[in-house]
Amino acid sequence: MGSLTRSFALGLATGGRSSVSLTVPLAVAARGRTGAGAVLLRSVGRLAAIGELVADKLPVTPSRLGRPMLDARVLAGALGAAGLAVAERRPLRAVVVAAPVGAIGAFLGAHAGAAWRAWAADGGPSWLRPDARAALVEDSLVVGSAAVLVRSAHTKVA
Repeated sequence: MGSLTRSFALGLATGGRSSVSLTVPLAVAARGRTGAGAVLLRSVGRLAAIGELVADKLPVTPSRLGRPMLDARVLAGALGAAGLAVAERRPLRAVVVAAPVGAIGAFLGAHAGAAWRAWAADGGPSWLRPDARAALVEDSLVVGSAAVLVRSAHTKVA
């Protein structure tokens, strides 16, 4: 998987769960490393992901498509893709290109995730109702994508 493909995929996943923009670059940066710093990187990423997975199911959670939520996801997609390029030790030009690719992916991922959840709630199969089931399917897709991104990242341990 190429660098821009990973940037776009990270953006798509960020559109589903914004914490992925933090979790994946931190996991890539910590990969192959030991010690307190690596444990801290992994822990911060995991805590962010778990917190969002829980918060997403709450009835008070605002729509990902409303302002400023969509803006925040797009920004997170850009920063996450740039962070992934940095964690992969890519040259500066790759970091600069990764950011808008991640932002576009996050925008599209947010809209696709919202459309999925709306379809599941309104006209999807009965096994997807209530909305929490559709959210869990989305969680699985996002977490699986994040795991593939971490495994496919190209890094050189210094």
